[in-house]
Amino acid sequence: MSISLLLSSPPLPPPLLLGRGTRRSAASLQLQTSPPSPLRVSLAAARWDGGRRWWRVEAPQATTRARAAARAGISGGGGDGEGGDGTGIAAAAAVTVALAVMNRVLYKLALVPMRNYPFFLAQVTTFGYVIVYFSILFIRYHAGIVSKEMLALPKSRFMLIGLLEALGVASGMAAAAMLPGPSIPVLSQSFLVWQLILSVLILGRKYRANQIFGCLLVTIGVILAVTSGANSGPLLSDVKLLWPAVLMASSACHAGASIIKEFVFIDGAKRLEGQRPDIFVVNSFGSGFQALFVFLLLPFLSNLKGIPLTELPAYINRGAACFLNIGGNLKDCHGAPLLPLLFIAVNMAFNISVLNLVKMSTALVASLTATLAVPLSIYVLSLPLPYIPGGTNLSTSFLAGASILVVGLLIYNLPQKSADRMKTD
Repeated sequence: MSISLLLSSPPLPPPLLLGRGTRRSAASLQLQTSPPSPLRVSLAAARWDGGRRWWRVEAPQATTRARAAARAGISGGGGDGEGGDGTGIAAAAAVTVALAVMNRVLYKLALVPMRNYPFFLAQVTTFGYVIVYFSILFIRYHAGIVSKEMLALPKSRFMLIGLLEALGVASGMAAAAMLPGPSIPVLSQSFLVWQLILSVLILGRKYRANQIFGCLLVTIGVILAVTSGANSGPLLSDVKLLWPAVLMASSACHAGASIIKEFVFIDGAKRLEGQRPDIFVVNSFGSGFQALFVFLLLPFLSNLKGIPLTELPAYINRGAACFLNIGGNLKDCHGAPLLPLLFIAVNMAFNISVLNLVKMSTALVASLTATLAVPLSIYVLSLPLPYIPGGTNLSTSFLAGASILVVGLLIYNLPQKSADRMKTD
């Protein structure tokens, strides 16, 4: 394309030499640029220096936006659509599934030595991650990966994320103490439904019929797979309706937090002129506020686990001794600290992977991907494993549920036209 340079504006300092030539009128000067690209760099002004040179000045804001968009790999300042290409999202989803399976399996293995101290392990993951995430954020900031503008993003969103996560933990623990074990993962699948509803209400996203039907099939498949090994009879026959409602409300809190995280990436791209926030900014501040609210709820949470507040310090000391496998009378802690540390490392990698997938696609896509790990994890846990000898035969209903789940994922991700993607994503 050609750009006419109008020289009626006041002279500006010449930052870059364009070239040499004979003296001509400004109105007739034409600059031939390279073929049009998604990133347009406009020329704000040009000046003849009275000799044999033309100087030009780039519009600072346009240049900043162009560079930011080039770094982010998107154009137009970031929308609420998917930020990565199909191949990148597929690779990130595969990594997330693998880490999700490892996370569930290692959690089960970590509870072998820590079976008497699960509450201690939960607090280590909550408060320990704050230190690790902020340490990584500090390193990335000094490496120039994280900018001051990213750190200056409104903290109210991160506070809301932390509050929702803490409330989700508290209500989830309260409900889990009153519900039969097999019903918990079944009721937790309301997470997908909540995400679908909240993404419509908060993000204004619209879904196609095949996506809604795919989510429904995924939920049915997981429920069928998880309940395949349950005892005969209704799971919730002896349980008040209050506690299933509380557990589903817990899932709503976690779903709300994931949608707010997605909103932070979308809104952050607009505030940062095309560059989406670094995932460790979201992880660090979100985890920091979550730890704060969990600390405020600690007396309530400890009572839910049957630990009076006065006995909490002694419980933490015993839990730390078992976690590190030091001291006497720790025969029941065989496998520590290796198994708990492996679980924490993989759990951290899984959380980072999920948030990265949210950044590249959407919160619902990330949840659907992680949900695929549920039947896979059940299958792996049915095999003989170290510290868990023996195995379990899987029923036909489990295989049917897993098949329905996979079909649901395929239906949700049916190919679509570009125009449709822009409308729905």
